[in-house]
Amino acid sequence: MDGFVTLKSANDFATTLERLTHALKAKGVAIFAIVDHAAGAAHAGMSLRPTTLVIFGNPAVGTPLMQAAQTAGIDLPLRTLIWEDANGATHLSYNDPSWIAERYGAHNLPVVAALTTALNAVALHAAAPLTSP
Repeated sequence: MDGFVTLKSANDFATTLERLTHALKAKGVAIFAIVDHAAGAAHAGMSLRPTTLVIFGNPAVGTPLMQAAQTAGIDLPLRTLIWEDANGATHLSYNDPSWIAERYGAHNLPVVAALTTALNAVALHAAAPLTSP
């Protein structure tokens, strides 16, 4: 899919989720919601492998995109899905902010490159192997 990024994590599900949320908080990014889809499925009497959506953002960064194209608000705040596949591997998936901006004809905004770089860095950090201190 164009604009859809998936990274395989070197870590288990819980570690990947913790590293993502910690990295976002460390950068001063607000986490608006964490949606545990597996818990929702269990509540409905169904099973689902670990699947959690983290919804996050920074209004100072996202607002210029919505000022340029207010309908971009359907894709903001940003979100990352952390999920475990049938083989037990953990992945992170998200929409590339550059693709989101392109979708709304706002790709020339200076904030887009910074947003893309920041999201990619946070996702790569969450997926990277743990290192010894």
